[in-house]
Amino acid sequence: MIDRRSFIKSAGALTVAAATHSLWLGNAFAAETDKPKKGGHLVVGVDNASSTDRLDPAFWFETYMYFVGSQMFNNLVEIDENAKLAPSLAESWASTDGSKTWVLKIRQGVQFHDGRSLGAKDVVYSLNHHRGEKSTSPVKGYLDPVSSIEATGEHEVTIKLTAPDVEFVWLLSAVHFAITAENESFDKGIGTGAFILEKFQPGVTTLTKRNPNYWNSERGHVDSVETLAMNDSTARVAALVSGSAQLINRVNPRIVSRIERMPNLKLVRAKDSMIYTFPGLSNLAPFDNVDGRLALKYAIDRQKIIDTVLGGYASVANDNPIFPSNRYFAKDIPQRPYDPEKAQFHWKKSGFSGPLTLNVADAGFPGAVDAGQIYQQSAAKAGINLNVVRVPDDAFWNDIWQKKAFVSSNWANRPTADALLSLVFTSQSSWNESAWHVPEFDAMVKAARGEPDEARRKQIYHDIQVMLVDQGSEIIPLYADALDGCSSKIKGFTSVPGMPLSGNRAAEKVWIEG
Repeated sequence: MIDRRSFIKSAGALTVAAATHSLWLGNAFAAETDKPKKGGHLVVGVDNASSTDRLDPAFWFETYMYFVGSQMFNNLVEIDENAKLAPSLAESWASTDGSKTWVLKIRQGVQFHDGRSLGAKDVVYSLNHHRGEKSTSPVKGYLDPVSSIEATGEHEVTIKLTAPDVEFVWLLSAVHFAITAENESFDKGIGTGAFILEKFQPGVTTLTKRNPNYWNSERGHVDSVETLAMNDSTARVAALVSGSAQLINRVNPRIVSRIERMPNLKLVRAKDSMIYTFPGLSNLAPFDNVDGRLALKYAIDRQKIIDTVLGGYASVANDNPIFPSNRYFAKDIPQRPYDPEKAQFHWKKSGFSGPLTLNVADAGFPGAVDAGQIYQQSAAKAGINLNVVRVPDDAFWNDIWQKKAFVSSNWANRPTADALLSLVFTSQSSWNESAWHVPEFDAMVKAARGEPDEARRKQIYHDIQVMLVDQGSEIIPLYADALDGCSSKIKGFTSVPGMPLSGNRAAEKVWIEG
């Protein structure tokens, strides 16, 4: 989503390059060298909450649950502020057998919220939670190549793969791979995280309190965290301005200048952090043929959307889901321009007369409704009748996405190219939002995953991008910047490249001054 998907988003390969950097806007953060202060109540306003939300990470769907879940649970590894893989519940890892076997050393002395000690069996249980034929977990596809996960020691886990994957451990940073105790229900919220669950009211609010036994002494500063469900962008900003929330996500680019002028507020910009997309179901007309797809790719005025809807806080994309910061990004693919004549040519050739309905909601991506209207206007110049329908945010992900032929959507950056491709485009993924089922593509993704030769792997990823740009069923007009906002009293709020809210862990990283 959408950061619905903000993970998911390995060792030895850095695909979210350090070049993806953060720019502080307005009142710039000085280097914060002060010692963190303990205490205080943190109130956060976050979007994409739903009354159907659950604490089980196999059902986390978007930003709200990523942020809430990360308060209670830890992963084995995480992505740090420099876009590098960092230890968490796994202290170290190594591969053998040509990257088909991975051995992880599990941190000792860690306690769950109920007092139980963390061990290898807890990790095995938690990872296996996403496997199995009946699993609908969005990260099930990441574990499909896994043949076994075993506790080979009290604090050692061995994972065997059916095929080599030189970047496998990076995938375990996906927010969904949270760790709970063996045989425990994730819905109880019992983890090893910085905060302990007090109250969970889906679609409304979540309250947590500081874990006095948190294993990471450098985090977990505030006494409690209240995470409010605020799906409306205007309501989030109003809460920040009034002081009823000290931290919010997804600030509307159109009001950045207003917040910049407020000395008591701060904003952070993480450049090219998300792709905003218009996926079309490739098994339905007009997306069931290449001409229909190309027509709609030529019919969108990408720069106008950036200038008008996003206030310039984005860069033009080329229907390519791989981010410019990724070391495998194909720079040599010519940028597709807005060309009504070519759009009209391919539209007629597709045999589809229309009208075509585009279902949009700001839940799909901020500004999706306005972007859809601009798309409608640019497509009309190509003779394409695009009917834009605004649908309720609350119903969007359950009732519209993956169900209607043409919709709005978004994805956050991922730790590896494979993580994004496997999540959104491979045939077996439950989040394949364009119904893109191409065996040749699946084979290339698998080949790149296990290719030890760097030059060969780069060429395979290049071919993958060419295929998606020329044949794919997703219109990807832009790479959007992430904009979070907070009170100037909030300290320690660092940016993680490609991920909002400090990699979903702002609650445990920040403290309150004054």
